[in-house]
Amino acid sequence: MSTVLTDNLPLLAGAPNGIKKLRELILELAVRGKLVPQDPSDEPASELLKRIAEEKARLVAEGKVKKQKTLAEFGEEAEPFELPAGWRWGTLAQVAFVNPRNAAADSLEVSFVPMTFIGTRFDDQHAQEPRLWGEVKQGFTHFAEGDIGVAKITPCFENSKACVFSNLVNGLGAGTTELHIVRPVGGTLDPRFVLAYLKSPQFLLVGETKMTGTAGQKRLPKDFVETNPFPLPPLAEQHRIVAKVDELMALCDLLEARQTDADSAHAQLVQALVSSLVQACDAEDFAQSWQRLAEHFHTLFNTESSIDVLKQTLLQLAVMGKLVPQDPNDEPASELLKRIAESSAQLVAGTKAKKGSVKTGIAVEGINGIGLPPTWLWVSFDDLIDPEYPIAYGVLVPGPDVVDGIPFVRIADLDLVAPPVKPEKSISPEVDSQFERTRIRGGEILMGVVGSVGKLGIAPDTWAGANIARAICRIVPCGYVSKSYILWLLQSDLMRRQFLGDTRTLAQPTLNVGLIRSASTPLPPLAEQHRIIAKVDQLMALCDQLKARLNQVRQVHEHLASALVEQAVA
Repeated sequence: MSTVLTDNLPLLAGAPNGIKKLRELILELAVRGKLVPQDPSDEPASELLKRIAEEKARLVAEGKVKKQKTLAEFGEEAEPFELPAGWRWGTLAQVAFVNPRNAAADSLEVSFVPMTFIGTRFDDQHAQEPRLWGEVKQGFTHFAEGDIGVAKITPCFENSKACVFSNLVNGLGAGTTELHIVRPVGGTLDPRFVLAYLKSPQFLLVGETKMTGTAGQKRLPKDFVETNPFPLPPLAEQHRIVAKVDELMALCDLLEARQTDADSAHAQLVQALVSSLVQACDAEDFAQSWQRLAEHFHTLFNTESSIDVLKQTLLQLAVMGKLVPQDPNDEPASELLKRIAESSAQLVAGTKAKKGSVKTGIAVEGINGIGLPPTWLWVSFDDLIDPEYPIAYGVLVPGPDVVDGIPFVRIADLDLVAPPVKPEKSISPEVDSQFERTRIRGGEILMGVVGSVGKLGIAPDTWAGANIARAICRIVPCGYVSKSYILWLLQSDLMRRQFLGDTRTLAQPTLNVGLIRSASTPLPPLAEQHRIIAKVDQLMALCDQLKARLNQVRQVHEHLASALVEQAVA
């Protein structure tokens, strides 16, 4: 194996998709003759080619196979790379039979192998099920013990679905029509060396450019498999190469297992340490927990998933009153709740809201284990909603899409960062007229309540006049609380756990609006809400910068690893 590769193995394995790249590199070095040393005492491939030709001629003369058509030979300019001493360029059509047929009695039991039974790894063993030959001889691909099958349809080909057929019932089989089959001549090829060739990056990349057909139905032509340059080593070296590939793939498995264990341990450590912040019982405990995090910050938060955990922790601290200091001069949440209740009562009295929309003005029982600052209150979520625009589901049965109809918002349209200018679907005005209460003005918070429970979006002004799907509920905070605070609150684990814990599993997870209305919600003083928003916005921006830098480092790491791979292959 190249010293460039072995000297930089930790760097390459630790790169993004590094172990996947290692596996690809092993196969590429294998088919280029750079994985094991050559032995001058091996019978050269030129002699092997002669024996293959003689064996093919004998089989044709005995009527066991049909004579193959003569295929055009490729010149030196088509040779992808220089071969080691003792190797020769050929083609699979020259050294094997491509897509042969079997002959057997209809009553013979054989193996049947659909595409789902074939794996993508070099060492994968295909599954199989018994069938009678008469049931599968027509309309399926034929193969036999020791044949090599390679998927020809997208995306199975690009994903490297290929295998050596083994342990077949009575040595014969049939299966998916989306395979090309390569059958070695006698004992002149190691089938797993051919498999390494069919799974090598060079073959896959070039093959992808040669596929024909429409998107989603592209297939690799038979003539590419037959005529693409095939590097033929001496038979003894083929066996040594396969043994070395197996050895190195096992090492990759070990590296992968260690990396998985390390990633799992890292994730558990991050979660345990950030949880100590959330669970801190007082300011001193919080400061000590933060100090532990700060001392190892760059070691802990060095993956996208760990940064996501940090962002969620910051939100949790924010809605628990632990992110910004309290100001004793702030009007307490109890007074804020009274004003909300008085305002809703006046609206009902003035018939601007339904009688059932009157707010209680009464604090509720909080969530066990979560204490709030003295100026905060636990309230029901519905107490923070504009009584003129209560939480509501959208259109139950929208009907067919209507050209130039009423824009119709579905969960797929929800996006907090870049919502579409206009929803893709429209419904008839007749259907829309039955659901006037959920028409959009612009600025509403929209939340998924069926399927993607908790997915959020804010309706842009360009959606004014649109209506919403039954899978979405509309949330309009009252004027006495900050909409930005409500939006961050709805993204916190504190609220999401309540929603997900209350979902019913029907055809899809479903959240009842009544449960949203009654959810226990932490209410800070209005002034503190604004301080929380400013701090969360600032810290989330810093987290996003940290992610961006992490991605830059990852790209540099990946480019360096790719350069090392290229150098190892060259």
